[in-house]
Amino acid sequence: MGSYDDMTGDAMDTGADDAERVARRDDAVRAAVEQGLLAPGAPIVGLLDVTGIRESAAALRAAFDAVVAPGTPVLHAFAVKATPLVPVLRLLREEGVGAEVASPGELALARAAGLPPAMTVLDSPAKTPAELRQALALGIAVNADNPQELDRIDALVLPHNPKGVGGTPMTASRSPLGIRVNPQVGGGSIEATSTATATSKFGVALRDEGAREWVVRAYQDRPWLTRLHAHTGSQGIPLSLMAQGVAAAYELAEEINRRIGRRQIDTLDIGGGLPVNFASDATSPTYAQYARLLSETVPGLFDGRYGLVTEFGRSLLAKHGTVVARVEYAKSAGGRPVAVTHAGVQVATRTVYAPGSWPLRIGAYDGKGRPKEGPAVVQDVAGPACFSGDLLAEGAALPLLEQGDHVAALDTGAYYFAHHYAYNSLARPGIYGFAPDGAGGMAFATVREAQSLDEIVAESGGAHTASLTTLTTPTHR
Repeated sequence: MGSYDDMTGDAMDTGADDAERVARRDDAVRAAVEQGLLAPGAPIVGLLDVTGIRESAAALRAAFDAVVAPGTPVLHAFAVKATPLVPVLRLLREEGVGAEVASPGELALARAAGLPPAMTVLDSPAKTPAELRQALALGIAVNADNPQELDRIDALVLPHNPKGVGGTPMTASRSPLGIRVNPQVGGGSIEATSTATATSKFGVALRDEGAREWVVRAYQDRPWLTRLHAHTGSQGIPLSLMAQGVAAAYELAEEINRRIGRRQIDTLDIGGGLPVNFASDATSPTYAQYARLLSETVPGLFDGRYGLVTEFGRSLLAKHGTVVARVEYAKSAGGRPVAVTHAGVQVATRTVYAPGSWPLRIGAYDGKGRPKEGPAVVQDVAGPACFSGDLLAEGAALPLLEQGDHVAALDTGAYYFAHHYAYNSLARPGIYGFAPDGAGGMAFATVREAQSLDEIVAESGGAHTASLTTLTTPTHR
C-alpha cells in the first residue's frame, strides 16, 4: 500500500472529474466576459462552480458511507469560516451537509441559510455566556473548549442550576454537548494553522499534567456530556498525523466509557482539515483516501458504536472557486514584466503576506476570456493596493499578459474572495455561481453583489461624520 501523504492514489480516479472542472472554469471565465460580469466597470469577480461543489459534497458522503457501519448517524458539517456565504451554505444543506460555526456571525449565516439546529455545531474557542445560552436554547451541538467554559455550561444546564445564569429560568437543553481536546500530536508545515501542537490555543491540552484525568472526571460528573471533539488537520498537515489525532480522541472516548461503565460518549467529532493540492488541478488527497486510512488506523471508530461528525471546509470549496481580474496595465520594472491587476491583498491576504505558505496558481486569459496561448514569460502579477508586496504571484511563468487580458487566481473557493480585507478601501467583488445552462452555454446566479461606494462610506463611519468634532478638549488652567 502506498503512502497516504504523497497526494496520489485516489487522485488518479478523479482525473476525468478534474478535467471537466477545468473545462467548466474556462467556459465560465469566457461567459463572464461575454455577459458583462467582467468589464471595465467590474474588473474583478469571484466565480463558484455549483456543479463542482455538489460533486465534492457527494464525494464526502460516499467516502464515509463506505467505511461506517450501516445505520451509523453521520453529520458532515461544513466549516463556515472557509466560505461564509449564505447561498453556499444553502446549497450544501441541499446536499446533506450541515454547518460548523465559530462565532455569532457564522451562526446567523447558518440560520439565514435554513440550517436546522440538528445540523449545526458550535466550536468557538471564546464563547460568551450569551452565545452559549442561545446555542443551548436552540438545541445546537456545543463543544466546550476549556474548563472555564464548561463551568458556564454547568450553570445553564439542568439539574445543576434550575435558575440558570442571573436567576433567569432555563429549561433543559436539547443540545448535544461535549468537550474539545487537543491531542498534541504535532504540527504541519504551516505553523499558524496547526491546531494540535503542544501550545495550541484550542481545546484541553490532553498531554499536560493532570489534563487527561480532569477530562475523565468531567464526564463522570456530567452524564449529559455525550460527545468528544478533536481537530488535528489543516493545510500542511499530513494525513498520517490527522489520523493520529483521531486515534487519540477515540482512545480517550474508550477510556472514559470504560471507567464510567457505560457508553456515555456516543459521538466523536473528528473535525476536518483535509489539505488541498494547490500545485495542480488534481484533487488530492481525496475523502475516500482519508476515510480508508481512518478505517485502517482506528477501526473501532466505524463499528457502529459511535456516531460521527466531520467539519471539513477548505477541501469542499477550494477547487471550485476562482477570482478573475482584468489586467489594467502591463509594464516592466528591472527588465521583468509586471501585470497590474485588480486582484491583490484584498482578496488573497494570506498569499500576499505569506506567499511561501499560501502560493497560488495563476491562469492567463485573453481579453475575451479565452485561455491565453504563447510562450511562457517570467513575470509578476500585481494587485491594486499601495504597497510593493501586493503580489498575487512573483516570477510566474505565463504567456505574456497585456493590457485588457485577464488573470485567474485558481483554487480560491475557500478563504479567499469571501474574506475581504479592506486595504485602501477597495470594494468587495461580486460573487457569482455558475453551471452549464443545458444549451451549450453558462448560466450565472448572484451569490453576493459587488460592494458599492456608498456601502464603503457607511462601513467607515459615514453616518457619524461630525461625531469627533463634537467632543471638546478641557481647558487646562
